[in-house]
Amino acid sequence: MGQMLCCVQVGQSTVAIKESFGKFDDVLQPGCHCLPWIFGKRIAGRLSLRMKQLDVKCETKTKDNVFVNVVASIQYRALPDKANDAFYKLSNTQSQIQAYVFDVIRASVPKLNLDDAFEQKNEIARAVEEELEKAMSAYGFEIVQTLIVDIEPDEHVKRAMNEINAAARLRVAANEKAEAEKIVQIKRAEGEAEAKYLSGVGIARQRQAIVDGLRDSVLGFSVNVPGTTPKDVLDMVLITQYFDTMKEIGASSKSSSVFIPHGPGAVRDIAAQVRDGLLQAAPLQ
Repeated sequence: MGQMLCCVQVGQSTVAIKESFGKFDDVLQPGCHCLPWIFGKRIAGRLSLRMKQLDVKCETKTKDNVFVNVVASIQYRALPDKANDAFYKLSNTQSQIQAYVFDVIRASVPKLNLDDAFEQKNEIARAVEEELEKAMSAYGFEIVQTLIVDIEPDEHVKRAMNEINAAARLRVAANEKAEAEKIVQIKRAEGEAEAKYLSGVGIARQRQAIVDGLRDSVLGFSVNVPGTTPKDVLDMVLITQYFDTMKEIGASSKSSSVFIPHGPGAVRDIAAQVRDGLLQAAPLQ
């Protein structure tokens, strides 16, 4: 209806390309416009001024011969003051942008190793944006933003990288575990050494106490029983300890039987043997 009345409506964020007898005439801004078609005026097409996004996936290889897929996201829009160039000069805007992206990525990534490519994503994106800005501005388009959203190595390469990372972490964990075990063993050895030292001190004190007790017993017995010598007291103490030992052997449920000569006349021999074994060992040392 509007075309018949020579009225044309252009929507917001859109411009219309006006032609006169097939020749570019004007760029119509959003709003209502009078277009007398009987004078050869017509709308050749409409151009959106909204920002668009193009995702480009480019396969290339790095300096260390690893094939990767680089995914770039290009955000662009047509310039209002160059709408005629954007409408007439390019037949397929996305194909043109994709060609430039391929060219820059395949020129930049092969100069980098795989690890450097991940670290220098921003530099690659900046190089793509600069090249696109120079090329597309002549066609009436503005490059708003260029992002390298992903770098995807081959699946086998990713698996190998994960295995290398896992092996490195396992090596660190093994070193930490060995260091912990070393500390535990050192502390255990220090504890055992301290325990043995304290045990030796305890045994030495025990023996010293036994010797002091025997000495006091001998002196006390000699004073309280006239006519006895320290030798007699020592013999009696040795015999008492001998019978205490026999009692301990008999009281143990797991002890073996011990057969020794025994009788009233053998008591003195037992005391002599015990005494001689203790006293005669000293000169041999």
